Parts: sequence; structure tokens; C-alpha cells
Amino acid sequence: MDHKSGFVNIIGHPNVGKSTLMNALVGEKLSIITSKAQTTRHRIMGIVNGDDFQIVYSDTPGMVKPHYKLHESMMKFVDTAIEDADIFLLVTEKDDAPFEESFIARLNVLKRPVIALLNKVDLCTQEEVTVLLGKLKAQIPDAEVIPVSALHRFNLEKVFDTLLEKLPFSPAYYPKDELTDRSMRFFVSEIIREKILLYYKQEVPYSVEVAVDEYKEKESITLIVATIYVSRESQKAIILGHHGKSIKGLGMAARKDIEEFIESKVYLELRVKVNKNWRDDPQQLKRFGYEL
Repeated sequence: MDHKSGFVNIIGHPNVGKSTLMNALVGEKLSIITSKAQTTRHRIMGIVNGDDFQIVYSDTPGMVKPHYKLHESMMKFVDTAIEDADIFLLVTEKDDAPFEESFIARLNVLKRPVIALLNKVDLCTQEEVTVLLGKLKAQIPDAEVIPVSALHRFNLEKVFDTLLEKLPFSPAYYPKDELTDRSMRFFVSEIIREKILLYYKQEVPYSVEVAVDEYKEKESITLIVATIYVSRESQKAIILGHHGKSIKGLGMAARKDIEEFIESKVYLELRVKVNKNWRDDPQQLKRFGYEL
């Protein structure tokens, strides 16, 4: 058998550019990218196929200490991805905290190839890059250490070649024409949530979840109805804005990106509801696709 396939798990702390890296490696925008931390809440897979290989990338939430059941579920996605990974892509950057020794010890026990990426090297001096790569190598001696810039696609070819070299021999896990394991509804909700992260400040984006209630493909247009759930009435007022101006702008920006993503004209209706404890409500979390 000369076909290679494997799961590549992208791991790091929040805000190190994991989603940018995932999207660049897959060649599609599958993960939310904003300058805010903790934007990825689910495990999102992106599949890259060749004649004799299949790489299944996983973008997982950044590692955080749980404050809500939502965070516990996010960390469960990380744990699952760690267990079934064939190769680990550890992502760090200049100002990032070192990986915890307990985490490194866990990887050592699993005995799977590790590629440590120093991301955003375009923001570092050559001297800083040399020092940081040395620190990474000292902390994870068996890892292949590569400096990259996901945003500028610097050195991504080297990352790909290294992955291909380390992939196990195996038949493909998914049909060769699949790009991801997620549904169109999921990506629509993520696009809307991304726009909320970009348009609203402070605590509002972190108190928000989006559910797609209707998704109907018609001949010339796709009809989508989505509900934005918030924790408080004051947050609902912020999302709506004066005379509904804010939600109108949000809807226009989201519709534009959704149309681009699904390659169809879209009619998008957004609603806002208050659900006080959704981040700690197992039933609601399950409905939003989280595992507990």
C-alpha cells in the first residue's frame, strides 16, 4: 500500500493564529479568524486530498482553564483530537506562554510525530527567531521545528512536505471529494458569529451563540433564518442597535460572506433571543453541537 492518510491536530493557546494556519493549509476559509482570542469553539476538520494521500487537519479550541460548561466541552474537543491524532502541529508565537510540562509529557506518552511551528515570524527579528526556535527545541527535543507565517504563507510548503513524509500508510478516511466533516448550516452559523466578533466589542461576542433554524435551497436563492442567542437583555439591545441599525449592518456583512461561501444568492433573516445561562445549560449546549 503506497497511499498515506492521517489526522493532523493543530494545537496551541488562544490567539496564536491556528485558524489562519488551518485555512492556509486547506486552501479554504473553514475556521473563524479574528484578532480576538478563543474564537474557535468546536473541532473543525479540513481535508486535503492528493492521488496518493489524504491529510485531515483539525483546528481545535485554544487551551483554556474552564469557567463554564461551554469551556469544558471546548476542552473535550481538544482531548478527543489529541487521542486520535497521527501527527501534532504545535503552534506558538513570540509572546506566547510555553506549553505546560504536563501537556508535553502527555504527547511524549503518545509517541506520535510532533512538528512545532513558530508562527508570525514576520513580526520577529532574525535574532528573536533563532532564540525562540532554540527554546522550542529545548522543550520538545524530538519535534521538527519550523518558523512560519500563516498569514503570508511563508514556509507552508516545508510544513506540507514534512507532514507528507511523516503521514502513516493508510487508505483515505473520507471520500476524496470532501473538504470538511461539517455541514453548510454549521459554517453559516460560524460566519455570523465571526461577524459578531468583528462588529461588537467587550463581553458581547463571548456571550453569543448562533443557531441556524432554517436553511432552504431554492432555484435562484437560499433562504436562511438564524437566531443569535445572548445571555442578557442589555446584550440583545446592543446586538439590535438603535432602531435595529446594528443588526442590519451585521446581516449585510454576514450575507455577503455566506453568498461567497455557498456560491448562491442568499436571503438572511436574523433574530435575537435571550437565554440567560446557555453557557452552563447542558441541554442548550447539546443543541448547539457541544459534547459534555
